Amino acid sequence: MKALRRTTTAGLACAAALGLFAAVLPTAFTALPAQAAPIVGPPPAPVQQPINVALTGKATASSVESALPGNTAAMAIDGNTSTRWSSSYVDATWLQVELAAAGPIDHVKISWPNAAARAYTLQTSLDGVTWTDVKAMTSATGPGRVDEVQLGVANAKFIRMMGAKRWSTFGYSISEFEIYDRAQPVVPDNLALVPLPVASATTDAGSFQLTPSSRIVASGAARDAATYFAEKARKSTGFKLPVTAGLATANDVAFTVAPESSEDKPESYTIQADANGVKVAANTSAGALNGVQTLRQLFPQWIESDTVVNTPWTVDGVVISDYPRYEYRGIQIDVARSFYTVDEMKEHIDNAAQFKFNILHLHLTDDQGWRIAMDQPAVNPAGIKYTDLTDISGKTAMTYNDAGVLQGTELGHTGFYTKADYQAIVSYASENGMVVVPEIDMPGHTTAALHAIPELNSAGSAPQPLAGTDTAPAQGSGNVGESSFDADNATTYEFTKEVLTQMAAMTPGPYLHIGGDESHSTPTDKYQKMVSSFANQVTDIGKSVIGWNEYSAATLPANSVVQYWAGNRQNVANRVLANDSKVILSPAEKTYVPQKQDASQTAGGTWACGGPCTLQNHYDWDPGKYLPGVGDDRVLGVETVQWGEWMRGMDQTETYQYPRALATAEVAWSPQTNRKYADFSKRVGALGGRMALEGINHFKTTGVNWTTVTAVPDTTPALADTSSLPAVSPIDLAIPATAFHGGAYLTLNNLPTNAWLLVALEATEKARGNADGSVWVRSNAQGTAPLSVPKGVVPGDYSVTVQGETGSLLGFATLARSVPANGGTDS
Repeated sequence: MKALRRTTTAGLACAAALGLFAAVLPTAFTALPAQAAPIVGPPPAPVQQPINVALTGKATASSVESALPGNTAAMAIDGNTSTRWSSSYVDATWLQVELAAAGPIDHVKISWPNAAARAYTLQTSLDGVTWTDVKAMTSATGPGRVDEVQLGVANAKFIRMMGAKRWSTFGYSISEFEIYDRAQPVVPDNLALVPLPVASATTDAGSFQLTPSSRIVASGAARDAATYFAEKARKSTGFKLPVTAGLATANDVAFTVAPESSEDKPESYTIQADANGVKVAANTSAGALNGVQTLRQLFPQWIESDTVVNTPWTVDGVVISDYPRYEYRGIQIDVARSFYTVDEMKEHIDNAAQFKFNILHLHLTDDQGWRIAMDQPAVNPAGIKYTDLTDISGKTAMTYNDAGVLQGTELGHTGFYTKADYQAIVSYASENGMVVVPEIDMPGHTTAALHAIPELNSAGSAPQPLAGTDTAPAQGSGNVGESSFDADNATTYEFTKEVLTQMAAMTPGPYLHIGGDESHSTPTDKYQKMVSSFANQVTDIGKSVIGWNEYSAATLPANSVVQYWAGNRQNVANRVLANDSKVILSPAEKTYVPQKQDASQTAGGTWACGGPCTLQNHYDWDPGKYLPGVGDDRVLGVETVQWGEWMRGMDQTETYQYPRALATAEVAWSPQTNRKYADFSKRVGALGGRMALEGINHFKTTGVNWTTVTAVPDTTPALADTSSLPAVSPIDLAIPATAFHGGAYLTLNNLPTNAWLLVALEATEKARGNADGSVWVRSNAQGTAPLSVPKGVVPGDYSVTVQGETGSLLGFATLARSVPANGGTDS
């Protein structure tokens, strides 16, 4: 890797604390490979971290769950979050740890995976006989949470969790009882970026400002990312932002894609922003696009506006070196139970891509509907009418449960994707750095196929056709496990091979997903026979197969991928290791968004977490330790999962996905050691206004300080009368008169912060009301706002006035323009 050329003193000081080497480039630099200058990250300066003294202690408990005798107290201090202590079903139950030596206890962390305490007390003791109540705790969040409790005990040998009230009828369950001897070291607040970069630091080399004369400088493999950024930024800035090759200046954003431009990691990138310009550099085009998504968050939130906003487009001095933890960062959407249009899917992609999700998992088929069109093949031994899949089961969706109660706020949406529709989604996803993974769920979750295709209905299929019909009845309820293909029907394999072959032909990505979950009505031997066959059909057509964790019980081909969602973790881990498989982690209590995130939500499940699955539930976990013995080397990635039993349309879906999808995005991207929920909640709150501008209907999680966005005023007050201005401006706008000419882009100073202001420019000899232009501008946190001088202003004296939303005069300046820049009129 190449070192940066020049460093700044304050930037180095800050960077040293974070293990970075920060530097600044000269005023002009090129976007050629020879100019690539990545940030070099030496080992960070040593910081004394708190020690989990529980790991050398001895745990005991008042009880162990009789049905799970192996879940002993020792499991709560073994450093493995996939094991746990489980108690009997009694409120007054305790778990205690005897430390190896008496000493200070600063804070504890208690992870409640399956059953939690609604109320408990933390107690300490020096002798294990006399106990002192240190802190009483209550929580409105159920299982899946992590309690981090500050104690500040000077000296103790024993610490006890004394249960007072269980969350439900079950006992208590603790996967880790961590006990720390000192506080976490205090570090500066991270930049308000999600996901959190691997390394970043601010510098004292000034700020970058995007102006009407700015260009986006790129060539070769960097042009795609450069064009992507330019198209996003043009809408909100109103600037031309041409994408061009050549030398970059201090006003420009430059992109470089070349070897050794960033860390030697897949999808890595660096960003350097200061008064000398912005530089995004990467080894690959995928890395450069990741850099764009971070750069968007470095600009003011108004960059996400679909209409022009007049505000300072600045980026503070910063250096970033970044790359993902996992290569597969997925977001799944269930279009089978309730359909989403192509436009809704594009909105879904827009939402996800900016947070560096790179996989779009489409659940295309289920009991309730079939959403992808199939062509009639030239060779069709069974005479299947494949077009009936969408002609018939494209018209079915979620309806009512068995009690006749409507599922969701309305009937599920029907519809399907033509092959052209699907290819449009694939193409749009690709433009946004995402790969589509289609799922054809089988051998269960197949009622829609059985309802449309008579030839699939045979002695071993389920459910059986009703009397007088030749296909299974349509299913609109949310029941699962009632359908199955017939393993002894040759047409089953003819059908699945044809469907998978057509899917592979229109899917450029490497994966096909075959489902495999909840096949409760399929005999075990028949299930394994079908899954093995389906998996081999996928590999035979040149794709890698993915299936939900149940399918790992079958004999799978090499390079098969297991997607865990629920079930015995040890059993799944054993099969993953035995099959030499990679795993995608989507544990329901950590990634499922149909689950309620707050008790205030009327729709949604609570089974995964025994109550709401909160933002913190989705954030506080380590994929590299979730399955026993399955470390990062076998974790392909992480995926957030949406099911469509209750959700209708993208607006509702977004409310359940966001902000919890942001937690998954960070879990999948950022180093485990860098992540803290308290810090994340600050950063995610800062994205509230940004998401509002994009129209993302995010849930306002309690405890998060959400930023908002104030729309431009609807009405414009009367302009200030320049003939009766006071002798002195209430504020000094600090406009340099020498810079005033047609086309100039100037800065108004000393303004109220973060406010909408009406700015007018008027030639003093004109009558009131003939101002050359008035415009709403948005000031920033520093109290500055832009002044764009129209081209073509003639020589003479001009007044600039600034008014508040109600029309009050805040400031003015009189400027003389006697000699145009070009010797005549400015143009």
